[in-house]
Amino acid sequence: MPHSVVCFSHLRWDFVYQRPQHLLTRCAGEHRVFFVEEPVYEHSPPRLEVTRRDVGLWVVVPHLAHGTDQALAVTQQREMLAGLIAEYSIDPFIAWYYTPMAIELTTGLVPDVVVYDCMDELSAFRGAPPELCARERVLFERADLVFTGGESLYEAKRHLHKNVHAFPSSVDVAHFGRARFAGVEPADQAPIPSPRLGFAGVIDERMDTALLAALADAHPEWQIVMVGPVVKIDPASLPRRANLHYLGARAYDQLPSYIAGWNVALLPFALNESTRFISPTKTPEYLAAGKRVVATPIRDVVRPYGDQGLVEIGEDHASFIAHVERMLAEQSGAAYEAWLSRVDAFLSRSSWDSTWQSMSRLIDGACGSRGATAERACLTA
Repeated sequence: MPHSVVCFSHLRWDFVYQRPQHLLTRCAGEHRVFFVEEPVYEHSPPRLEVTRRDVGLWVVVPHLAHGTDQALAVTQQREMLAGLIAEYSIDPFIAWYYTPMAIELTTGLVPDVVVYDCMDELSAFRGAPPELCARERVLFERADLVFTGGESLYEAKRHLHKNVHAFPSSVDVAHFGRARFAGVEPADQAPIPSPRLGFAGVIDERMDTALLAALADAHPEWQIVMVGPVVKIDPASLPRRANLHYLGARAYDQLPSYIAGWNVALLPFALNESTRFISPTKTPEYLAAGKRVVATPIRDVVRPYGDQGLVEIGEDHASFIAHVERMLAEQSGAAYEAWLSRVDAFLSRSSWDSTWQSMSRLIDGACGSRGATAERACLTA
């Protein structure tokens, strides 16, 4: 029997579809996956909610009573995890962490392999717990494998562990390639005139809101479409203009139909501590959709996308606007076709399938180094 995977995540499964969902959905095609979320507090006795999803994994949500102190919350979650492992006979298993904060919940558990998929520098995000860095140091001590969500994050973490591997954001080319073909326009986007500039993703402290305002003011005829949830910031703090449209969160399956209606795709991130190590998944997704992209100088966008001429990099507001102006003038023709050919060549070497396969081989090797036997076969069994 292959290993089960127990994943501990700070992101909820039903939030924005991103790296954990891409990887663990592929993992669940071959292995039992239990995706453990952070607790929900409510006015009821503690309980563990376990639901099976269509993609073949279980989402596990601890429900705790309002007012539960931290020590009791940890104790109750440990007991719930022990019960989960016993009830579902989760042995052998691999512990997969997205959040170092979960390390205190897993004391006493004995996974065969510990994987830390460090997708972001969480300590730099707004509202990060002060003890997060200390917990991450413990996780590095216990981990057999560390993956990073981009090259800059790899450079920051590689000296902390002997077995660190960079796996930048990848893409489902077929999914976003649907945006290259005309389809039914989403009802809320259809009335918005062209030209449209679009962003799809979480709208939080990483967004350069001053840049959004500058774009809207520089060209009132441009329509800026923002698709995604607003989190960790006050929605009232976002700039409001007649040509700025906040459409809210949309399902992953709907995104190609929105992107199809854009003339230029945007990565309008601020340059601050929370964006220093990000590797936006949207970059290859926009490219797979066949859209010209203008970004601020995020390191993992500049390298490789900017350096290879696949994405335009606006160093400041004025140059960002100038790049958008130029991209709007290159919606078709020889220059666009040449660019698209280079995009497709680049994307042919990148997919979530290949990323998962590479990760799986490394995990298999870690299982072997721990002395896994034929009776306790690892991920490739």
